[in-house]
Amino acid sequence: MNVYDAVTTRRAVRGFTDQPIPQPALERVLSAAAWSPSGSNLQPWHTYVVTGAPLAELKKRVGERLAAEDSWDEPQYEMYPPELKSPYRERRSAFGTQRYGALGISREDVEARQRAAADNWACFGAPAALFCYIDRDMGRPQWSDVGMYLQTVMLLLRAEGLHSCTQMAWAKFHKTVAQVLSPPSELILFCGMSIGFEDPTIIHPRTGRAPLDETVSFVSG
Repeated sequence: MNVYDAVTTRRAVRGFTDQPIPQPALERVLSAAAWSPSGSNLQPWHTYVVTGAPLAELKKRVGERLAAEDSWDEPQYEMYPPELKSPYRERRSAFGTQRYGALGISREDVEARQRAAADNWACFGAPAALFCYIDRDMGRPQWSDVGMYLQTVMLLLRAEGLHSCTQMAWAKFHKTVAQVLSPPSELILFCGMSIGFEDPTIIHPRTGRAPLDETVSFVSG
C-alpha cells in the first residue's frame, strides 16, 4: 500500500471483528512509528498496547462505572475550546449529525446518544487498544509531536490491513485506565486508540473534508 492509499483509506472505524491481531504486526508498526518526527528528537510519547485479559478487565471496570452513572474523571487537559467559533463549530455539528444520523438517532434522543457513545469504552469490539500518554511537563509543541506519532501509527496500521479509531473519550476515565496500566504519575493520558480488523457488516458513512481553498493558501511568485 502506498502512502496516498494509506492516507485516503484511513478513517475512524467504529466496528471491528474479534479476529486477533498478530503480535509481529503490532511490533512492526510501533517499531517503524518510532521514526516519527519530534522537536529535538524528544520523542514525547509513551505508549501502552493492551490486549486479552487486561483489555477485558479495563472494559469491565469502565462498564461498571457507566452502569453506576459514575461521573467522569476531572480533565487533565482541555479537549475543545469552551466556545468553538466558525467554521469549527459547524464542522463539529455536521460530524455529530452525520454520526448519529447514520445510527438513526435524533439530536433530541439524549439516552440513545449516550448508549452509542458508550461503545467507545468497549473499543467498538476491537481486540486491541493503544493508550498514548505524554509527560505533564511537556508543552504545546510536544503535544503536536504526539499527534504526528499517532498519525504515523494509524497509517502503518493500514499497511498491515488494520484499521483504527483514536478516542479522546478514554481520557474521561483516565483513573480507571491507570488502575490497569499503572503508568508513572508524571504522565497524562491523551487518548486511546481501538485497533483491529474492520467489521464489514457495520456501515458508517465517511465524514467529508473541507475544500482545499478553505484550508490551504498557495503563495507563489
